[in-house]
Amino acid sequence: MKHAVIVAHPRVDSFTMTTARTWQSTAEAAGHTVEMRDLYRLNFDPRLRDGEIPRPSGFAPADDVKRERHAIGDADVFVFVYPLWFYAPPAMLKGYVDRVFGMGFGYGPQQHGGNSTLLDGKKLLSFTSSGAPTSWVEDQGDLAAIRRLFDSHMAKVCGLEVLDHINFGGIVPNMRPDAIERYQQSVRATFATLFHTLQ
Repeated sequence: MKHAVIVAHPRVDSFTMTTARTWQSTAEAAGHTVEMRDLYRLNFDPRLRDGEIPRPSGFAPADDVKRERHAIGDADVFVFVYPLWFYAPPAMLKGYVDRVFGMGFGYGPQQHGGNSTLLDGKKLLSFTSSGAPTSWVEDQGDLAAIRRLFDSHMAKVCGLEVLDHINFGGIVPNMRPDAIERYQQSVRATFATLFHTLQ
């Protein structure tokens, strides 16, 4: 299988980036292919341009969007890895979804009262992190909200199957290496569970 790992964090040594690299190495060790899209290092422009907005008079994806669609278009699994900022994805990631997963890639013109889905049969998995404990994020309803507004809605629009959305709470500066490793073991275990591969 091919995994498109789409990660958004400005720090190359962040917990978020570590999680993305752990998924990559685990998948590759199991014989899967990984396309890493490190949005900050790619200097991806998240701003949707006027000419990219679908309208009857015509529209077209920009060249950088075409490159991204080419890079991830044959992926079987889309893995989003990002921190929760104000309990939402970073603007960089939201802009990537707006521009790359829009009309012509994630969905097509209306048919039978709704847009046609173009990513049927493909999977969606999310790993997020928060400074607050996961139990608090769940108790406040924030995790359920982002699962509904981001994962479930994107899946419905594009035809994706949501595999899971895992949040790692209590992610703070100067974490002990053994604490970080426990989370990364959880990432490896998630891969093993979802893809029935023992690591």
